[in-house]
Amino acid sequence: MSTSPRKSRSSGRVTLDDVALSAGVSRITASRALRGERSVGADLVTRVTLAANALGYVPDPAARALASARSHTVVVLVPLLSNNLFVDLLEAVHRVLHPLGYQILIGVTHYQPHEEEELLASYLAHRPAGLLVTGFDRTPRCQALIVQSGVPCVHLMETSRDPSVHCVGFSQADAGRAMTQHLLGTGRRRIAFAAAQLDPRVMQRLEGYRRSLKESGCHDAALEWLSPEPSSMALGAQLLESGMAAHPDVDAIFFCNDDLAQGGLLAALRLGIQVPQRLAIAGFNDLAGSDQMWPPLTTVRTPRVEIGESAAAMLLQLMRGESVEPSSVDVGWQLVLRQST
Repeated sequence: MSTSPRKSRSSGRVTLDDVALSAGVSRITASRALRGERSVGADLVTRVTLAANALGYVPDPAARALASARSHTVVVLVPLLSNNLFVDLLEAVHRVLHPLGYQILIGVTHYQPHEEEELLASYLAHRPAGLLVTGFDRTPRCQALIVQSGVPCVHLMETSRDPSVHCVGFSQADAGRAMTQHLLGTGRRRIAFAAAQLDPRVMQRLEGYRRSLKESGCHDAALEWLSPEPSSMALGAQLLESGMAAHPDVDAIFFCNDDLAQGGLLAALRLGIQVPQRLAIAGFNDLAGSDQMWPPLTTVRTPRVEIGESAAAMLLQLMRGESVEPSSVDVGWQLVLRQST
């Protein structure tokens, strides 16, 4: 087998033709072998792979996109990378798609509709094979870009009853309601909801909290402590301190995210507020470190790994032109009861 590369005169790159010549196969066979198509025998795949490795061949994604009218890139749009929830989700997507030859292109929207519009317009110009986007709350232009592109799309973190929409998630409102019911079940009646960022999923948790308290006759709008600032431990501490100063009769706080709740626990410790004897504290998402707080934090465990894996598998079916049933997958959630309540 010859391994002397005949590089492209214009770029100096080792080309697919070089790999095919070295392996003694046609260009189309080399291409199919490197894509892992089942029609190519295992012996040919081995031969072509060895030739490609020996020559140092690196596929040109732009050329591949032109040849197939679709790239092997999957675009994933998430709000933040500073939240471990989305990092865990991206890791799960990568584990499913990367071994199959797909490259993950990550876009961070920072919860800003105009940033999502710019990212979508830019990424769709590269003709990605598929899209994974967070939630349903986006501008009409974003929705039009997705629909008009014809690129298969799966929505993350939420579910829908629309059979034309493909999505994997869970009911944020039901999870918020369940946590509030748990706090009510421990005898708490003055339950505050402390939230940051105020994205659509946070507001759905708030709606679940409201519904539960209104049913029990305990709802007080003054105990909804809502901040548009980014979620952080420092902000959680501030929300607890200011909220308790204004409403000293509060006996439980449901934080919309674990980093807020972790900050709240530390603030309670500094202020000498006994948890859970005087004040119950609960969070959401079961982020890293919540089980190591003192006392360990009661929270809602959200299945971001399962969401990432299921959404990637659903997108694979759509990219292959296969029908997907059901189009909406609810992976559920879990109350994790620890000593903070």
